[in-house]
Amino acid sequence: MEGITGSVLLMCFIGLIDANTSPSIEPGVFSICEDTPKDHHAFTILATDLEGDTLTYEINGPNAAYFTVNRITGDVSIEKNLDREASNYMTLGVYVYDGQTGTQKDLTLIIEEANDNKPIFQEQSYDIDVNENTAIGASLFKAEATDADTSSAGVITYSIDEVTPSAGSSLFSIVATTGEVRLNGSLNYTALSTFYRLKINATDGGGSCYYRPIKNYFSRVVFSFVTVVDVPDLDPQFIGLPYVGEVEEHALLDTSVLRVTAMDQDTGVNDKLLFSIEDSTAAVGLFNISQIDGIIFVSSDIDREEIGDTVTLTVKATESKVNIHGVQASTTTDVQINIIDKNDNPPKFYKCGDTADERSCVIASDFTGDVVEHSLGAVFINMTVKDLDKIKKTKLTLEGLNSDVFSVEPQSTASDSIVQLLVKQPQNLDYENIQTIVLSVIAIDEDDTSFRSTATVTINIKDANDNSPLFVKDTYKLEVAEHSPAGTVLGNITADDPDTMDEGNITYKLLPESILLYFDVDPHTGAVYVKNATLLDREVRSLYSATLQARDTDCKPGSTVLEITLTDINDHPPVMNRDSYQEFVKEGQQFGLKIQATDADESDTNNSQLVFGIEPSRYSDNFTINPETGVLTNRGKLDREALDPDLDGRIELNVTATDKGTPPLSTMVPVIINVEDVNDNGPKFKALSYKFSVKEGEKGAFVGSVQAEDLDQTTEFNRISYSINNGGFGSFIIRTFADERGYRGNLTVDFDLELDYESTHKQYKLQVEAADLEQEKATVTVEVDVLDVNDERPEFKPSEPVKVKENTTSGAVGSFTAQDKDGNHSLVYELESMKCRCNGSMTDCSWFILDPTGEVRVNPEHTMDYEQCDLAVIEAQVVDEYTEKGENNSVTTGEMVIEIEDINDNAPEFILSNSVFVVVSEGASKGTSVAGVSASDRDSLIHRQVEFEVTSVHFEDNNNKITDMRMLYEAITTQQKDIYVGIIQTTEGLDTSLEGRYLVSVSATDSGKLSTSTVLEIFAVDESFRVNLKFTQSKAMVEKNLDEITRALIFATKAEVEIAAIRPDVPESSRASGNTIIVAYFVYSNGTALTSTEVETLISDPDHVYTLIELGLADIGKAPVVEAETDPLRYILMGMVAGLIVVLTVLTTSLMCTRRNYRRKLKAAKAMNSASMVTSNNQKSGAVVPGTNKYTMEGANPVLNLNIDTTMVLDMDEDSSDVDKVSLNSLDDRYSMNEVSNMSIQEEEEEDDGGPPKYIEPLRAALAQQGQKKASDKPHVGFINPAFSTTDL
Repeated sequence: MEGITGSVLLMCFIGLIDANTSPSIEPGVFSICEDTPKDHHAFTILATDLEGDTLTYEINGPNAAYFTVNRITGDVSIEKNLDREASNYMTLGVYVYDGQTGTQKDLTLIIEEANDNKPIFQEQSYDIDVNENTAIGASLFKAEATDADTSSAGVITYSIDEVTPSAGSSLFSIVATTGEVRLNGSLNYTALSTFYRLKINATDGGGSCYYRPIKNYFSRVVFSFVTVVDVPDLDPQFIGLPYVGEVEEHALLDTSVLRVTAMDQDTGVNDKLLFSIEDSTAAVGLFNISQIDGIIFVSSDIDREEIGDTVTLTVKATESKVNIHGVQASTTTDVQINIIDKNDNPPKFYKCGDTADERSCVIASDFTGDVVEHSLGAVFINMTVKDLDKIKKTKLTLEGLNSDVFSVEPQSTASDSIVQLLVKQPQNLDYENIQTIVLSVIAIDEDDTSFRSTATVTINIKDANDNSPLFVKDTYKLEVAEHSPAGTVLGNITADDPDTMDEGNITYKLLPESILLYFDVDPHTGAVYVKNATLLDREVRSLYSATLQARDTDCKPGSTVLEITLTDINDHPPVMNRDSYQEFVKEGQQFGLKIQATDADESDTNNSQLVFGIEPSRYSDNFTINPETGVLTNRGKLDREALDPDLDGRIELNVTATDKGTPPLSTMVPVIINVEDVNDNGPKFKALSYKFSVKEGEKGAFVGSVQAEDLDQTTEFNRISYSINNGGFGSFIIRTFADERGYRGNLTVDFDLELDYESTHKQYKLQVEAADLEQEKATVTVEVDVLDVNDERPEFKPSEPVKVKENTTSGAVGSFTAQDKDGNHSLVYELESMKCRCNGSMTDCSWFILDPTGEVRVNPEHTMDYEQCDLAVIEAQVVDEYTEKGENNSVTTGEMVIEIEDINDNAPEFILSNSVFVVVSEGASKGTSVAGVSASDRDSLIHRQVEFEVTSVHFEDNNNKITDMRMLYEAITTQQKDIYVGIIQTTEGLDTSLEGRYLVSVSATDSGKLSTSTVLEIFAVDESFRVNLKFTQSKAMVEKNLDEITRALIFATKAEVEIAAIRPDVPESSRASGNTIIVAYFVYSNGTALTSTEVETLISDPDHVYTLIELGLADIGKAPVVEAETDPLRYILMGMVAGLIVVLTVLTTSLMCTRRNYRRKLKAAKAMNSASMVTSNNQKSGAVVPGTNKYTMEGANPVLNLNIDTTMVLDMDEDSSDVDKVSLNSLDDRYSMNEVSNMSIQEEEEEDDGGPPKYIEPLRAALAQQGQKKASDKPHVGFINPAFSTTDL
């Protein structure tokens, strides 16, 4: 009842008041691209006025400076650049004035993202030190950049554009999404580069808003210097191998032998090295090494005979610090030291064991040996003589009583030898006379006679007789004159046998059998007699030794020695003791030599007494001899240089010995006297000075010879050695050679050096010294002139890059120049290689010709094309034709870089595309992009700039009829890297009734006015393919969900969806409707489109329909016709009549029910609604508008509240908060789409009841009203709302 009363009262007010209503501003949220250019359209303020008054638009508020508004149309344009990063939305105050009253409202503007910010790195550079042993895959650092843009424009992609040096390009990688730089390969401080410069690029995801679909990209680079830190991972290394040194034995302590050198291969670390001796083949401590500088020196006495000729040391070089493995790296090498021998040991005697091992030999001085009496041969005494020196010469002699019985072998030796005694006089080995002989063996070092050793040898004589007959004497001496007649008895000799049974039974026999030629014995009596007189010659044999053997009955022998002496007669001449004599005497010294001779005749008789003399000869007067003693001496001073040099100091004399017998007999012996030279003369050069010349550049070239002579006659003293004392600067060597007289010194250039005429030394003055072995010296000056030889290799001079324009067919472009230090040269240039840089790689080419003069010309047989190759590199060799020695070409080749300059000789080329272009005529307006072309120009720089232009437009209908059209399209030129893109846009709206295709001719022209053209086919989709989609949501909600709706439609139809318009399905003056119409076209890439029937069939699929229903899709087809608005004056008059009838009745009732005045209640309701909406999830900034849906924001619905108890709105006091529990938002978050669908179904069920439905939410009420409108013949003009506020007036 209260609702009816209020309605009647309100209608009475409407009828009674004739007031002008204020303009109505449609609430809404507008999206604006932040990159919208200045003076471009942003949005249009939508406002209406019931009276149809002309409206004036104004904007105000803090953000009004960013916009300008057309006061007549309400079109808002950009005045200042927007910045979404400062605020992603803003509020703009709008005031609309109809001439009498005005309305103020705040509009919410959402700033849409555009890619307008470059990425910014957090650091200016990323410098890092990286150890060379860093593991592959390790993270080095993170190059982070930020981009103030959002979505894909704010997504940053990282890359490494460049690595310097380029060889390190494969060593590093970067994670594209995070900027993390990782090590991709192994570093090496020693073998690779020690630093790298990385050029890191951060590029955003690109994007745009106002200029869609063209994207613009921003990037920024930063540099990172990666320094490779050397780590100790390599062992040290010895240099100068192998090491061989030498030192004399017994060298002084601390004598330096040689120096070893090592280096740390980790050059960046260069650790200090410490040297030590780890092992030695000799005794430890013999050598030591300086720990710091590696000098090996003697640390104890060296005895070569004890340690050997060679000592090998193991030398170790150790780094002072630990390496990466925690140990001190080290390396070893062998050092060989040769020990130089000195004659410092005397020969010694040794006893050796049965083995051949030298270790079984020991030094001894007493030796023994056994020999059977009267036996011959060697006597083993186990004696070895050794001299521990390397070069040895030992002389052995024998001394002592009975030394004549033996001789020693060898008498002289140059090596270690076994010493034996040979029996020389076996007859003196008579056991009956002597059982032991003691001798002395003396070993003398012939090089130094002071070194000698003596050993005592005891010879034990073994008896051969045992229980044999015994003679009274062991030896019987018998005499007989030589040549006595046969039968002459020398004597009777008998033996006694201790055995009694042998007495008188002894038989005799002379032994050996050879004696029987001369003598024999009577076997029974023992009488010894002459058997042959002729053979008895005393001079042949004066003494005979025979064994007289006696045998007893058991044949046991006994014997005695018979020494039969023949007495002399003078029948033999004297005999010299030697076949010749040879003596040595130094010149200037006294000489004495005893000549000895014997006479076979009886001694101490005239037959054997001798007289000595000298036969006359060339130098016999210089000597005299004692006739009795035979001592030969010199009469004056001997001078070697006075002798004939051909004699080599040799004087030969003939000395005679004559006996005093009758007749006297004589003999002669040669005596050779070697006069030894002494160094009593010095060298003398044969010229006062020498002058030579030699060509440069010849190693070991002969310069000339100097001659000098030393008058001493032996090479020991007259041998001359030459040396260069001064002036040679190490460039010459001199070698000594024997000449016919004296010695010559051949002067040559050092075999390891070449003289250089071009250097400062063109003449040398040498001081050459000649010295004999005892350093008697003489010097002479030798001048050497260096002669010039063409031996220098030519060298290229640096050349600057040259430039030549492409298509040049002749002419010189440049030349190679070289120089030669030699004065006389002829340079010829030869082509080594010619390469051109084509498509980024160097390949062989023949665009140029190199003349022998070095001039480079264009090859007329080939045409240079910059687009094919932009650079040529020519490598040439220069040859000196006059070269006399060495290489005649340059060490390095010359290089000429020729840059090919581009000229505008290529027209732009369109890039073919398989794209099909379609334009929806209804959706096209001025500036709509409908197609695109791309082109490139093979020329470079300014020549490759391309500009697109639409030259003509034709239309071809479905009957293939072609019609000329005005310029409906224009081309906008943009650039993407090296490709130029032409965006084809409409210049005005298109005729929606045309069916067919547009033929658009587009030309591409470069800066040189070279052009090419192509024809684009743009298929027109006419209005027959228009599809109207009805949604049960407000326009604002549809626009909000437009992207999601579009995706669902594309997914259902597999076609591109072109939205032509979005509008309410009823006139905008009615605020009760919530339905919205989307006018769309469904177009395929091949130019075909779907009709509304085909679209309805496709989206009716269960897989798609529910999604679209949830998004509010209600119907497909043509948009409903908005019925003509019923005249409201008619209903106002009816209300006034009804109101007048009941006004008096209800007025009293209303006043009784009202507790406060009407104005105060309205203010309370407005305040309450504002307060209750503060915590809404959909709240946006802006003033609360009472009587509407919360706020002026996107999704706001001006539908009036239904079925709200008036007490809830009008009867509460200021403290009431009941309204907080009720949501007035038709799109409240608490309702899902499914709930909305359920509500719609409930509404349809309620309609069948026939009664007035009750609703709890305004949107549902609006939807229900829309349903009633479709089902009823008479549409509802409005509906009753008991909570109608004054704002709705």
